[in-house]
Amino acid sequence: MFKSVFTKVILKPSTLNPSRFTPMRGMHSRNKKAMEFIAKGWSALKEVDRVKDYAEIKDQRLIPLLVAAKENFELALEADNTNTHARYWLARLHLKYHVPGQCQAIGAALLVEAADMGDPDAQYELGCYLRIQNKYVQSDQQAFYYIEKAVDQLHPGALYLLGCVYLTGDCVKQDMASALCCFHRASEKGHAGAAIAYGSLLLRGAQIPLSLTKSTLKRGSAIRRARNEGPVVDPIEAAKEKFEIAAKAGCNLGFIWLERLEKARRQLAQE
Repeated sequence: MFKSVFTKVILKPSTLNPSRFTPMRGMHSRNKKAMEFIAKGWSALKEVDRVKDYAEIKDQRLIPLLVAAKENFELALEADNTNTHARYWLARLHLKYHVPGQCQAIGAALLVEAADMGDPDAQYELGCYLRIQNKYVQSDQQAFYYIEKAVDQLHPGALYLLGCVYLTGDCVKQDMASALCCFHRASEKGHAGAAIAYGSLLLRGAQIPLSLTKSTLKRGSAIRRARNEGPVVDPIEAAKEKFEIAAKAGCNLGFIWLERLEKARRQLAQE
């Protein structure tokens, strides 16, 4: 009896066939190898960014670094053709750097492929490219299609751009609450421009959307909850928090705004 019970729960040999896991193991190995090449290429490209402001655009001393970056990104694609990061960085290399063998058409094609494959950085770059640099685009719909895709993945640059669109009413209905929400989310991811925009709008009298203050509603008094009122948020303190985010990101405007707030606080204390 016990023998028959144990026989039923013993897995068949085919269930534990190691070959079932071979494709997954191979995919992981290819992705790991591709990421190693991307890291090497990214490191070379960062070194170019570090010194390019002190060199000519086509400075020959930058060529070895650019070639190394290009080769590593291409090797990453050979190792894993589905890697969107390799496509994105190789596209940037063709579009924005004077690398030997540079081709704008190849860069554009790679950028579109990476964006369509779901890379948020590529979606944001492509949206900006279509909106600003492509004179043949008659409508902003194509650009905003990719910008919104990047926003869905909480890309800070895309969130900031969408906030600016809502703030100015460019191509959409002007909506201050939506603009503040976009700036807030982008600033939480360290975007200095969004933090400055959010803080400065609060100091100009903009009302914090209720959706951003619901988290503090639980800390409100019983009377406020009974009246179904929103929590009281000090706009100056909220703005200060955003300026501190910008300052941590190295933005000079963040330091300037913090200095202004401190100066105003001292003046009020003296009065």
